Amino acid sequence: MVATAATSSFFPITSSPDSIDSKNKKLGNGSTNLGGIKLKPSASSGSLQVMANAQAPPKINGTTVVMTPVEGFTSEDAASSTPPRTFINQLPDWSMLLAAITTIFLAAEKQWMMLDWKPRRPDMLIDPFGIGRIVQDGLVFRQNFSIRSYEIGADRTASIETLMNHLQETAINHCKSAGLLGDGFGATPGMCKKNLIWVVTRMQVVVDRYPTWGDVVQVDTWVSASGKNGMRRDWLVSNSKTGEILTRASSVWVMMNKLTRRLSKIPEEVRGEIEPHFMNSDPVVAEDNRKLVKLDDSTAQYVRKGLTPRWNDLDVNQHVNNVKYVGWILESTPLGIVESHELCSMTLEYRRECGRDSVLQSLTAVSGVGNLGNMGEIECQHLLQLEEGSEIVRGRTQWRPKNAKSFGKMDQVPAQSA
Repeated sequence: MVATAATSSFFPITSSPDSIDSKNKKLGNGSTNLGGIKLKPSASSGSLQVMANAQAPPKINGTTVVMTPVEGFTSEDAASSTPPRTFINQLPDWSMLLAAITTIFLAAEKQWMMLDWKPRRPDMLIDPFGIGRIVQDGLVFRQNFSIRSYEIGADRTASIETLMNHLQETAINHCKSAGLLGDGFGATPGMCKKNLIWVVTRMQVVVDRYPTWGDVVQVDTWVSASGKNGMRRDWLVSNSKTGEILTRASSVWVMMNKLTRRLSKIPEEVRGEIEPHFMNSDPVVAEDNRKLVKLDDSTAQYVRKGLTPRWNDLDVNQHVNNVKYVGWILESTPLGIVESHELCSMTLEYRRECGRDSVLQSLTAVSGVGNLGNMGEIECQHLLQLEEGSEIVRGRTQWRPKNAKSFGKMDQVPAQSA
């Protein structure tokens, strides 16, 4: 009985005429009152009563429920309309269940795709903001930077300080990726033992074009020997999408004892650490051998006094970051030049370091081909010094009219020569 009841809930069973007649005899021909529900007998005594829902249970709360018979539906019609009982037509109808499962899976897939959505642009890079990687047989370090909105100025282009920060960042990451980063920026383990640090003495930068907001720039850097006790570091900045060269820079570094603050020769132990990473190549920027002029109060045309470093201007070696010097030099550049021209090249010569308690002044003299009254190229001489007179940085900048055609191009990173 239990098995029959369970089976009937999935597989409809058509009742025979005899069984229906016997039920009618038990119930009688009069109306039956089931809790206020009256069931009327059929109009024809010869008609066959058929259950409207074969799957419904025969009893509810112990009371037998009889549905109203369908008039005009004879036993011959029922016999002819009932399909033969086979294994196939006795299987349950799974279409509704499969449709529900499919709907659930499609909805889940849509939600997952929305959560995992990323723009699929052809110019997207695999790792545009990572630490970078070593290329060219382990001698060149490459890193990408995106120009952010807070890195651009009034001209809607990246500032010179932004570019200088990119150069400095790639230099440090190059040392780290090569396994030469000890306790301090760029200090190898051998340098740390002897309290030595790198200090820059000269920097040349040539800007062919400034990147703008949203551009992704690729910075390549490598190192070479410079004399017996120096190291040269070069940079090449290009547009990562088009390959256009944007900026070239070259610098010379020497070692200094961070306790005595005196320059030092390169120890043999340290030389063995750094020489395998040297690249035998020419400077990416032709060296400008012209002597940098020393300005004073009588020769300087523009002076900006009272410059003081903040705590955030100091680096890990407790002296002012090199990039900050660039901003201080430009503090005394005439506003008329800044508004009508853009900086296209810069040569800096670092004389001594600057501490957090220093008070400085920036001096500028306009010289060279142009002046404030014409639209040609302009050259300026600069001096950053302590107020008591000690020189910090000497500099020379060249300015071209804004939107002028870029000059000087290089097609690729210099290949290592034999």
